[in-house]
Amino acid sequence: MDELPIGRRVAYWRLRRNLSQQVFADRLGKSKSWVDKVERGVRRLDKFSVLYDIAEVLQVDVQLLMGKDPARKPDSANCIDQVEVEEIRSSLECYDSISPFLSPVGFGEPPPVGELAKSVNHAWNTFQHVRYGILARLLPRLINDAQAADRAYRGRAEESQAASLLAQVYMISSSALRKLGEHELCWLAADRAINVAQRAGDPLLTGIASMRVANALRSLGRHQPALELNVSVANHLAPSTEAEATPDRLSVFGILLLQGAMAAAHLGDNAAVKELLDQAEETAALLGHDDNRYWTSFGPTNVKLHRAAAAVEMGEGKLAAQVHASIDMTKFEGLLTERRANHLIDLARGHTQYGALDSAATMLLEANELAPSEVLCRPQAQEVASEVVRRNRGNVPTQLVELVDHMGVAA
Repeated sequence: MDELPIGRRVAYWRLRRNLSQQVFADRLGKSKSWVDKVERGVRRLDKFSVLYDIAEVLQVDVQLLMGKDPARKPDSANCIDQVEVEEIRSSLECYDSISPFLSPVGFGEPPPVGELAKSVNHAWNTFQHVRYGILARLLPRLINDAQAADRAYRGRAEESQAASLLAQVYMISSSALRKLGEHELCWLAADRAINVAQRAGDPLLTGIASMRVANALRSLGRHQPALELNVSVANHLAPSTEAEATPDRLSVFGILLLQGAMAAAHLGDNAAVKELLDQAEETAALLGHDDNRYWTSFGPTNVKLHRAAAAVEMGEGKLAAQVHASIDMTKFEGLLTERRANHLIDLARGHTQYGALDSAATMLLEANELAPSEVLCRPQAQEVASEVVRRNRGNVPTQLVELVDHMGVAA
């Protein structure tokens, strides 16, 4: 973004705000032709007053348009910014599209479920490949479309599929908001997901939605209820016969065990952590390989990643490093970007627990190279990066110092 001409930066943020050139021009009091020439670089922006007007309409720091660092950079091209969070909130609060007692207003015809399914699949891929800036542009409209479709197709052949797609949209929203520290909104989206998933009639989808609710509870510091919810749903979905042990069911059952282990780790319940992780390992062995069924990324490698993460949560950073050393890196490279980057951040946290600050810095830089949004946008990553720089002044890679400065957090 910083290297783009100013007109291209204007175009980027205009699209990010879902504004057409005509609407943008009207809000500026300019012509569409003027906007087009600015964005193509034919017309120069050499008046600060015009720049400030543009920044106000686009609701961004004027420094972003000028290619300079604003006071806090994470809310820029890589992340979902507060304007977009509020748009997501507005979509979630649009009860006229989901309540049978209110008439939906302003949504027009709902999209065909086939087209909606393609959009939802694209959103999943965008999230799991850590493209949060792109996801920010997708979610508000996608929530509106999915809510409208869910209502419109009730009582029709497409009802179950529409409900499933809406539940998925809520789950994607919940997961993204949790990453960015919007915990209350994360809980709202997750709670919506579990209710809609039940209507879809898919117990595995309901199980995955339940996990999102449990994760939201963990984010709010409610680790005991999160543990109980994960374990309860896992027990309900546990395959009791060979015929029930399908890859889909094993994946959902396994990820619930792993998330239960993380909740137990927050509580310091070593016995529960061990039991749940061991059971997840047995389940992964039955599955036989790493997969992404029901968007779980579950498999033997992901179990090891969770062993390391649980160790970090219990303050056992050295154990986390040992677990990491046992991972087959060829299989690790086959995991989704989000899983790998999240693991590297967990490792960085673990290394700080026993003073291996150089290793922590290396993990952070690797994570940033792999998925900048996972590092720049997550409060947890910002905290560990700031800690490494603060505790190891004078002996920190220049790239990490620059990264912390780019984050706009104190070190």
